[in-house]
Amino acid sequence: MEVFLASCIVAGTPLLFATLGEIITEKSGSLNLGVEGMMLMGAVIGFLTAAATNSALLAVLGAIAAGAAGALIFAILTASLNANQNVVGLTLTIFGTGFAGFLGQPVLGTSVPAEVYKSLKNFDIPLLKDIPFVGPVFFRHDVLVYVGYIVIIGFAFYMYKTRIGLNMRAVGENTAAADASGINVTLYKYVHIIIGGALAGLGGAYLSLVRVPVWQSDIVNGRGWIAVALVIFASWNPIKSFFGAVLFGGLGILGMKLQAMGFSISQYLVDMIPYVATIIIVIISTHKRKKESQPPHDLSVPYFREER
Repeated sequence: MEVFLASCIVAGTPLLFATLGEIITEKSGSLNLGVEGMMLMGAVIGFLTAAATNSALLAVLGAIAAGAAGALIFAILTASLNANQNVVGLTLTIFGTGFAGFLGQPVLGTSVPAEVYKSLKNFDIPLLKDIPFVGPVFFRHDVLVYVGYIVIIGFAFYMYKTRIGLNMRAVGENTAAADASGINVTLYKYVHIIIGGALAGLGGAYLSLVRVPVWQSDIVNGRGWIAVALVIFASWNPIKSFFGAVLFGGLGILGMKLQAMGFSISQYLVDMIPYVATIIIVIISTHKRKKESQPPHDLSVPYFREER
């Protein structure tokens, strides 16, 4: 059981980064459906940087920068030019898919350099790793899993315990009122959209550098769309996003576990499980939602200052 739960956390980590990034983006009033594309951009740039430099740090930073660059495109088109957010997000996904396919073609099937993989691989936290049950499940992982823990706590504190976080939520809830109170609406949107993209890029890098350290053209495989749904499941709450990511990470590996136990299950059915679960959970999560669990009021609503 401990091994399976630990595997769920590992499988859910790329979803966690992408979900946290989309939460912070949506809380500032922007709906970015380009998560899949930004994850692919981060995955391919992280992989290519690792191959070129043999540096895990540079690979991770490159992936973060790639995701942030994709988000910057989204921010310019939506926050400054007031383009339709749904259309721009979908276009960003198409762009990211082509971007990753083009740059990744020469390295298709090649592995991450051993030095990079070893640098990111398992790092057991002293003392905590020896706690019964908790240690093996939570504290015997690779470095980026622990980064995920830190981001969850940091985001929760930022969103609910700081003035800047309150301002960010105000922008998402009532953009006109936030602007009237002196908050730089455009700046808040830009910053949080870019942070969201950076985290999506980091989620992609986790897949290409740690989870599946061999370049594949379909390495993200729909996880960006699952992350968008997980935002709803988590009620835009960073803490809840962890449990959602672990749940869906577990669903993603459940088929392999059943097959390893000797159950004869079609691979097509196995591949369907996370997506069917996504549809079911989104339907359940949106039914009779409590007021505090509602999406930001001005989510995806274009803001024209002249009409305030």
